[in-house]
Amino acid sequence: MSLTLSRKELMNRALSALTINIGKAGINDNVIEEIKRQLKSQELVKLKFAKNISSEKEIYIAQIVEKTNSKLIDMRGNVAVIFKKKR
Repeated sequence: MSLTLSRKELMNRALSALTINIGKAGINDNVIEEIKRQLKSQELVKLKFAKNISSEKEIYIAQIVEKTNSKLIDMRGNVAVIFKKKR
C-alpha cells in the first residue's frame, strides 16, 4: 500500500468501513476510546450521527478529530469519514 492514499482511495475503503453510530447522548470517553480502537485496527472509521443531533455534529467531529488525532476525510449528510494512518 502506498504511503499517501488519495481521497478517492480512502472513500472507496470507507464503503466497507465500520460505522459507529453517535446518538442523542453525543460523545463521551467510551465513544472516543472505541473510535481510537477502530482507527488503530482499521485506519478508517465512518461516524453516523443521529438526525436529532445533526446541528451539533460539526462540534462533535471537531472534538473527535482532536481527541483521536485523526483527519476528517469527508462529510455527507449525517455521515463523516475519519482516517488515522497506522504507525
